[in-house]
Order: sequence, then structure tokens, then C-alpha cells
Amino acid sequence: MKKKEIQKKYNEKIKLINKYNAYYYEKSNPIVNDQVYDNLKKEILQLEINYNFLKSENSPSKVVGYKPSKNFKKSFHKVPMLSLGNAFSEEDLDNFEKKIKNFLSLKDKNEIYYNAEPKIDGISASLTYKKGKFYKGLSRGDGKEGEDITENLATIRDIPKAISFKDFPDEIDIRGEVFIQNSDFKNLNDKFANPRNAASGSLRQKNPSDTQKIPLKFIAYTFGYEKGLLVENQSDFINKLNKWGFKTNPLNKLISGVKNLIENYNEIEKKRANLDFDIDGIVYKVNDFAMQKRLGNVANAPRWAIAHKFSSSKAISKILDIEIQVGRTGALTPVAKIKAITIGGVVVSNATLHNEDEINRKDIRIGDTAVIERAGDVIPHILSVDINKRLKNSKKFIFPENCPSCGSKTIKEFNKITKKIDAVRRCSSEGYNCDKISIEKLKHFVSKEAFNIDGFGKKIVENFWKLKFIKFPHDIFKLDYTKIEKLEGWGKLSVQNLKYSINQKKNISLERLIYSLGIRHIGLENAKLLSKHFMSFSKFKSLSKKSDYEEMLNIDGIGETQVNSIKSFFSNEANLKVLNELEKVLVVKNAIQNSNDGLLKNKTFLVTGKLNGISRAEVKSLIEENSGKTVSSVSKKLNYLIIGDKPTKKKIDNAKQLKINVIDQAEFLKMLNKTS
Repeated sequence: MKKKEIQKKYNEKIKLINKYNAYYYEKSNPIVNDQVYDNLKKEILQLEINYNFLKSENSPSKVVGYKPSKNFKKSFHKVPMLSLGNAFSEEDLDNFEKKIKNFLSLKDKNEIYYNAEPKIDGISASLTYKKGKFYKGLSRGDGKEGEDITENLATIRDIPKAISFKDFPDEIDIRGEVFIQNSDFKNLNDKFANPRNAASGSLRQKNPSDTQKIPLKFIAYTFGYEKGLLVENQSDFINKLNKWGFKTNPLNKLISGVKNLIENYNEIEKKRANLDFDIDGIVYKVNDFAMQKRLGNVANAPRWAIAHKFSSSKAISKILDIEIQVGRTGALTPVAKIKAITIGGVVVSNATLHNEDEINRKDIRIGDTAVIERAGDVIPHILSVDINKRLKNSKKFIFPENCPSCGSKTIKEFNKITKKIDAVRRCSSEGYNCDKISIEKLKHFVSKEAFNIDGFGKKIVENFWKLKFIKFPHDIFKLDYTKIEKLEGWGKLSVQNLKYSINQKKNISLERLIYSLGIRHIGLENAKLLSKHFMSFSKFKSLSKKSDYEEMLNIDGIGETQVNSIKSFFSNEANLKVLNELEKVLVVKNAIQNSNDGLLKNKTFLVTGKLNGISRAEVKSLIEENSGKTVSSVSKKLNYLIIGDKPTKKKIDNAKQLKINVIDQAEFLKMLNKTS
């Protein structure tokens, strides 16, 4: 292709992405879905990589992003709007139910009833009612904070503005989905790409009278904060919603047993094409609210609910290349570059190959014709290749023994738990010695669950890295903004916005900071446990003694794998430098202590043996709720050893030698003023 033709093709794509941006950000009226936009963006960036003469101040590689919307104020949800875990098979549902029964210490014969609710593909919203009157409406946002779109939501006829029933709570957040029926969308499809984008764009209109012209619907399905709700289960709550004037999904069902859930799932999937609204799966919620409360949440998802996604879509394409990507933890992940195809309405040009073993097992090669599968929101992967269509000169793919980024030797670690060699090959470089690992660490550092810096996305990290503006996390807080302002595509306003966003994040909680460091095996939940253990950043960064690491093994939920990862992190000089430099530029909030006035204040516990009708996870929750602590071994720091059925004799003997109180389940519950 000639230079002029390439330039023309590039300019057309820039013009198109600017049009999409204008409709989405300025007119709040998206005309394409996220996948179409993302693919166009990737095409532009790939052209710039292939041809260095291509430049534009409006390129997504130059533009910072967009400021938070000024059209709407932001407001925190009283109770976070959590995401859901996904299930794709009967096996996934079996595991989901087993985990529930294990947590609640239920027997296999105990039936659990679920409310099966088809998941409408719309926009989540939370409606606050006070004294029966619609008071405030928020978008989901990031789950913790949403946009105040009260006036726009008030235009939707399905949303009651005043409720006079005596059993309606004094205050409640009714949650549901805003959507557009497919039959109504036919009259709007010249303005929007699909029904979901139509609903999203309509709710973001600056003028509520414009929103009112769009036939938006609202289906209610749950609640967040409540004060005075007199309902004991989800199915009764759905009935109450109907009584109070809310619309609910007519396909909701109360079901017990995984086999029955699968049967209902298959029936609804058959009806899916004929429904007047889009659904992408079925949400199963444990019906009983008391059980839901006992089960609680894991990270950002409830233990008592799961989304069962509809079956996968498949297509055939050609493997053009196999690239090796290096991740934050040094993992080498092979990715197949395939001839672009559409699967389930989404354009796919990449497919994960998982690891070296997967490539060898399926004998995947460049040039092969492959079956690509995409299930729900999962990254597309290669199911199989057609050996009969393989080229004669085809060569077996050889996985690199050296890191493609830094040249360090790649290794496969021995997993002490599985007693096997890990399938994943990793770069042996530590700290920030490998460029690719460093870049991925920086991307993780600014990510949503970590520092969450507005306008500082992955592309900005890559650009600033290339320009040598940043190498370590602390460099982000020492940027030279006068240099940035001189870059193509940047101006005073965009630089001011970036500076403001970065300065806003100089105050951070200890748990988020620990998570942001990207220590292998330390996710958000482990970071929370560590923050509660250390309480302050100074104590965390001062880790050095052997006893410090041994003490961490007493943290319930932290094991040898996590402790070894932390040891490895602290043994690297570059990591220690990062910690010291971050301390100079950040204000790290100490961890919030649990209530100190609970019934188990200053007491530590350990459980051995199986308890009756209550799991260890629930015992741990009860102890922590009442200001106590749990440890993982018998030592002088232990106050009470709780014994159940078939306890470990060695633990009992050790406890007696150390004169530790040995109690049974009844005695423990008595301490909480409970009876077994």
C-alpha cells in the first residue's frame, strides 16, 4: 500500500473516532457499541505502530481521555452496588451451591431455594425513596459512587413517584435496570447502535425533556439500603415490588436444585429470540434473606448470587500470528492474532492461548484454521484447529525460553500445593528490571481498584513510559507538567485536569496502596487482611525480621504462598526504593480498626474439628464482628481453642501445655450470648 493511501485510510479512521467521541461525550448519544469503538481505536494505534509517519493531535494515543461529566453531580451509594460472579455450566452451578452449603455448614440433602431472574441487558440504576416519595436516582457508576440522574429517571413512567402503602419502608434504595424494548428501539435505530446504548445515551441527556421523549422502561429486582423493610426473602420482596407499583420481570421463578435451574435456563434460552427485551443470562439469588446475610460478600461480589451466562458462540478464522505478552507478575501469555470475525455480534481479532501447555496439547500453529469460542464476557479462546487444512510448510510453535522483553531466562515454578510444575512460564526478572513487567505494574498501579486516577489510562502509561516521564510508581506524582503541555494533543486544560486527578489521589487507604504495588498473589482481599494486620504504612514498609513473616502466617486467609511472595517483594532493592519514595509523596490512611467494644475484645481464637451447623468462615465473621481475632496456629498469642467433631489431637495437646482455654461450640456461643 502506498504512503498516500495509508495516510488517507488513517485520516478517515481519525475522523470516524472523533465523530464517535462527539456523539458519546458531547451529545450523550452513543451511535456505536463499545466493541466497535474499541476495535477502531486498536486499528488506529496499530497503524501508528506500523507506520511512524502517521500522527494526529486527535489520535487516541495523544488524547488524555475525558473529564468526568459536568452534567451530573456524583453521589455515593449508601450500600455499594456489587458485581456478580459468572457461571457458564452445570459444573459451575454445582460448585456455587457446594460453596454455599460448606459456608453455612449444610448437609447435601438440605434444599436451597433460589430466585431465578433473567438478566436484562440495560443500565443499572438505584432509586432512593424517603417517606414514600422518590427522592434521588443514581447510576451504578463504579459501584461505590454514581451520577445523580434523578431528573432523567423521574421521566420514566415505570418509576413510581409516590408510594402510599403502609408497609413501604421509611427509606429504601430500589434497584433495577433501565432499558428499551426491542419493538420501541426500531423507531430509534437511526440514532443509536443498539437498545443498551439507547438507554445509556438517553439517561445522560442534559435536558430531562429530551430523556422524556425516549420510551425508557424500568424493571426492579433488588434493594440496597433499607430502613423498615419487613420482608424475609427475595420472592416475597418481588411480590411487594409489584404491589407497590413497580414492574418486575415476568420470567422470574423460585427454584431449588441445580438440575431444575438448568432446565429453566434451557427453556428461557429457547424463548430468548422472541422476547421484547435483550437478556444475556439468568441471575440466581439465594431466596432467604437471613441466609444472604450469613453468606455476606467476597471482595466486590456477594456469595449468595451468581449470573448464569448464556451459551457460547463459535466461529472459524485463520491464525495470522502468535504473540507473547508479558504480564505484571512476569507471566508469559500467548495470544493468537486472528483474521477479524464477528462472534455473537462482537468483532474479534485476538484469542487467548492460555499457556505453553495449551499450545502443545492442541498443537496450535501460525497459519492454522481454528475454531474460536466466545462465552459470555470471557476473552475469546481457540477451541481446536483443523489439521486437514494445515499448510505443508507449517512449523510447530516454539515457546521462548528467554523473556521477549528483557532477555532474562524464563522459568516454570514448582507448585507445592498441587505438587506439579506450573503451566505458566514466567520471566525470572524481579522488581522493575524488565520493561514489560514495569509497564504492566504501572498500569496496575493506576487501575480502578488501585489508585484509580481519572484520565490516566493504560495508553497514557505507555506513552509516558516511551517519553521517559515515568519508570517507577512514585514518578507519577512528580511529573513535569510543563513538558506534558508541550506534547502534541495536550493543552493547558487537559494538563490541569491530569494534575488535578493525580493530586486528588495522593490520599489513599493502606489496603489500596498494598494492592496497587502488584505483589504476586496479593489481591484486594489479601490487601485488606494485610492492612488490618499492619494498621499503618510505616509498619508495613518496615518488614524485615524473620518473626515479621512468621507472624503473618497467623493472619487467617494469608498462607505460605502469599508470605513467600511478600518476602520476594521486600528482598528487591528497587521495590524498597519505591516504598520509600511513595512515603514521601503520599498520605496513607491507617487501616480502620474493627469495633473495639465487642464481646470478644482482645481475645484470639482458633477452631479445630467440624462444628455443628456453622462453618469456620462464619465463625471467623462472628469473631471479627465482635472485636475478636482469629489465628492459624496454637501459640502463646492464642486465648481460646474451639473444638468440634474430630479435632486435631496435637492442637489440643499443645493448647493444654500452654494453658490455653479449650472450649466447645456451646461455650463459644455462650460468650456471644447465643445458643446453639
